[in-house]
Amino acid sequence: MKIAMVGSGYVGLVSGACFADFGHEVVCIDKDQSKIDRLCEGIMPIYEPGLAALVENNTAAGRLSFTTDLAAGIAGAQAVFIAVGTPSRRGDGHADLSFVHAVAREVGEKLANDAVVVTKSTVPVGTGDEVERIIAETGCTHRVSVVSNPEFLREGAAIGDFKRPDRIVIGAEDEFGREVMREVYRPLFLNESPILFVSRRSAELIKYAANAFLATKITFINEMADLCEKVGANVQDISRGIGMDNRIGPKFLHAGPGYGGSCFPKDTLALLKTAEDYDSPVRIVEAVVKTNDTRKRAMGRKVIEALGGVDAARGKKVALLGLTFKPNTDDMRDSPAIAIAQALADAGVDVAGYDPEGMEQAAPLMPEVRMCASAYEAIDGADAVVIVTEWDAFRALDFARVKALANAPVLVDLRNIYKPDDMRAAGFTYVSVGRG
Repeated sequence: MKIAMVGSGYVGLVSGACFADFGHEVVCIDKDQSKIDRLCEGIMPIYEPGLAALVENNTAAGRLSFTTDLAAGIAGAQAVFIAVGTPSRRGDGHADLSFVHAVAREVGEKLANDAVVVTKSTVPVGTGDEVERIIAETGCTHRVSVVSNPEFLREGAAIGDFKRPDRIVIGAEDEFGREVMREVYRPLFLNESPILFVSRRSAELIKYAANAFLATKITFINEMADLCEKVGANVQDISRGIGMDNRIGPKFLHAGPGYGGSCFPKDTLALLKTAEDYDSPVRIVEAVVKTNDTRKRAMGRKVIEALGGVDAARGKKVALLGLTFKPNTDDMRDSPAIAIAQALADAGVDVAGYDPEGMEQAAPLMPEVRMCASAYEAIDGADAVVIVTEWDAFRALDFARVKALANAPVLVDLRNIYKPDDMRAAGFTYVSVGRG
């Protein structure tokens, strides 16, 4: 089957490469000529483990290609995926659907055969209806079924998530759409991956509901962490104790500096705006968004407290280890490190930072941070070392070297990757999250 993937960003590129690896003929389309040129040269626009090799192998096999020509790219395609960005709209927080609508119009104008048009982008309820209307408005005479097929990819583990999904959600309104989508995902169906066929609007809402629920779990355990510090309990024990309940589960119950990334902040906000438009407020999600926003800067205050308070912190140096919102990605969107660094800079603290993959993306977002070539360069002369992102490279720091380089052996572990007793035995003043 020929598949066209319009949009060669994170979702489009990962999805297109995986579909090609299943044996489909895939064309990834993007208006950015420089991006397409780099992809043709094997240069990835994002960091995702295993993606470069997957793209290289399938390009060499002739199953994956790249173009800026939408008409040529969709010619003969039985499934045309829309995988362009839907960022939060400036001013009101709604999802910006201008790219989705523009693609729908161009596809309608240039489609030369019957096809299923699939929204892979994360879109609010009712977007599929609008895509269908736009395509019809172009005067397209071919049979078109508009389908919603939300993605559930975790950055840093996207290829595994695509090939071994918990479920595949397909929102279709007719048998033509369902039939084509069955063929698209037939390789996964043979592996017994569950496929859930629902209405188009249900599929659109499933994506937002899933991300809002996961964001709620993160925010809940972060608030429990604060309570643990007040009462002298251990949040990791709390997480294990409630996570062993099958009704709750252990995932997303790790206390930390708050969630970030390309999905949770944007999608929770978009869900709030959708709920407002339909006069059906989601109060829990409102609280989650507000609590997460305030937590990031609160982690900056936690570091300042570890330095001895506001007056003592001025003029001191802090090393931030990990700048991306999570490990195994170079994504800086809504990373807690941004707010933490700003809070420290506002308090007169000199901030040095290091990240294994996110330095280039972080630099323009964090002008107050001096970027370093290694973790130990950042630590040199620091009065406190702060672990913001739990990269594997930070799980086995050379403690003797850290103590020799730092002005003071203060370690603020915002991801709880070390054991308090071990750190104190090693001679550190150790601060963690939720372990009173």
